[in-house]
Amino acid sequence: MADNLSDTLKRLKITAVDRTDDSLEGCLDCLLQALAQNSMETSEKIQGSGILQLFASLLVPQSSCTAKVANIIAEIAKNEFMRIPCVDAGLISPLVQLLNSKDQEVLLQTGRALGNICYDSHEGRSAVDQAGGAQIVIDHLRSLCSKTDPANEKLLTVFCGMLMNYSNENDSLQAQLINMGVIPTLVKLLGIHCQNAALTEMCLVAFGNLAELESSKEQFASTNIAEELVKLFKKQIDHDKREMVFEVLAPLAENDAIKLQLVEAGLVECLLEIVQQKVDSDKEEDIAELKTASDLMVLLLLGDESMQKLFEGGKGNVFQRVLSWIPSNNHQLQLAGALAIANFARNDGNCIHMVDNGIVEKLMDLLDRHVEDGNVTVQHAALSALRNLAIPVINKAKMLSAGVTEAVLKFLKSEMPPVQFKLLGTLRMLIDAQEAAEQLGTNVKLVERLVEWCEAKDHAGVMGESNRLLSALIRHSKSKDVIKTIVQSGGIKHLVTMATSEHVIMQNEALVALALIAALELGTAEKDLESAKLVQILHTLLADERSAPEIKYNSMVLICALMGSESLHKEVQDLAFLDVVSKLRSHENKSVAQQASLTEQRLAVES
Repeated sequence: MADNLSDTLKRLKITAVDRTDDSLEGCLDCLLQALAQNSMETSEKIQGSGILQLFASLLVPQSSCTAKVANIIAEIAKNEFMRIPCVDAGLISPLVQLLNSKDQEVLLQTGRALGNICYDSHEGRSAVDQAGGAQIVIDHLRSLCSKTDPANEKLLTVFCGMLMNYSNENDSLQAQLINMGVIPTLVKLLGIHCQNAALTEMCLVAFGNLAELESSKEQFASTNIAEELVKLFKKQIDHDKREMVFEVLAPLAENDAIKLQLVEAGLVECLLEIVQQKVDSDKEEDIAELKTASDLMVLLLLGDESMQKLFEGGKGNVFQRVLSWIPSNNHQLQLAGALAIANFARNDGNCIHMVDNGIVEKLMDLLDRHVEDGNVTVQHAALSALRNLAIPVINKAKMLSAGVTEAVLKFLKSEMPPVQFKLLGTLRMLIDAQEAAEQLGTNVKLVERLVEWCEAKDHAGVMGESNRLLSALIRHSKSKDVIKTIVQSGGIKHLVTMATSEHVIMQNEALVALALIAALELGTAEKDLESAKLVQILHTLLADERSAPEIKYNSMVLICALMGSESLHKEVQDLAFLDVVSKLRSHENKSVAQQASLTEQRLAVES
């Protein structure tokens, strides 16, 4: 074969120059045969012979051999090492010119050749881009879209594959295709050719690539992609095929408009059916599909409109089915159920309805099952749901009397920051009531853990929530016992640090809590307030022009409250507060100006 190939390549050099089509065709047939037998070795020989450059001159529209030459290039370019040589041999421009041919076989082989050269090759893509190949292919897809004969469907499949190889994992080329309007064309293709497995698959892979790009979402939303994908999904029996549809649905469902379209197209019913079919299976692929289906379900509930449509006033079939996942023995379903409830609990009406209908007890039962060596993701999801449910004022007392704080406090020993964060958030939402704040604020174990978490520098969320909960316990309880517990546990320094937070809301919460400490238990907290340098911090806050009006106001209230302590009073005098405060009498905010006058009088009297 090696000798034959060498002879063929020699003959090809001569016949390519003479352009004798018959003998040329024989040589090309021999090459195709050799490539079929050993593609890599034959490609190396072709490259070594210098014949690639000759191919450029053979790619002419009027020759009967053109399709065979393009076919040879397509076969050669299956080998990675041949793609750049094909570009260097100047084959791209004549191949792109051939895309204007009327001959179906020439178009097919040219599409294959360009697609293979572009596969994972920056140089190939760049050359096709410069030659304007993508636009011609998209135009072909548009004009051939409605023809359903097998030959045409084969050509459409090749062209889709070419565009996919051209743009795969390349954001700028994908954006170019989107701007050329490829998305509506591909959606139309999917609708018309849904019976053709190869073409459908090609469309799905193309969608999967393009859907990752944010700019594609609006275009997708303006087509009937949701309807087509759900229709296709319903037909799939094979796990792998469904997996392909899932891979497109997930990125598309991140868009709120598409979420609603998917819900309206009946995707949720399909997902619920999959869950029902797979829930008891221990096959790996079934477990994976159950996870994908339930995750997608939760994602659809992240859109406000799609969520409300599925809630249906708490009477909806979907909502009821999701509720039934929570007591299930399947961890994935428990997780999805709790996350779904957290998503349904995004407005007061839904939260009030769910609490009145016993959802809190279901979530507490679920948490109970995960106290010892529990599943962290389930713990986190159930706590998220409880936190959201606790937002409406009317729900707080109901949840407290249901025993939510006791259920949540069981997770105090958790070492997992996501669980700690949600636990803190849930407690903070619940303690608006004085009694609850007093009960929790005198719980030494809780307060000590909060003080410990106030130092969790690696976890800003946990640290922030711990500080806010400490402050909230004081603000809502207004209790001397709570303040004593926090002082004894070493919490004062954290509240003082919180007053310097970059978030105004946190600064404010800290200053109000500190003012209550100064008013109710100044003697107990005095030493800690001194060592935390509270007075210096207040001076800085008042002198800083960037401090918000409410920060200045509450800082002055606190200064006045601190005058009851001899040592803190002396610090105030030493720092010349009068100068800073007197300037604030002309502050544009009336409350700040009034408080400045009062504070100035107090400082003048006490000096």
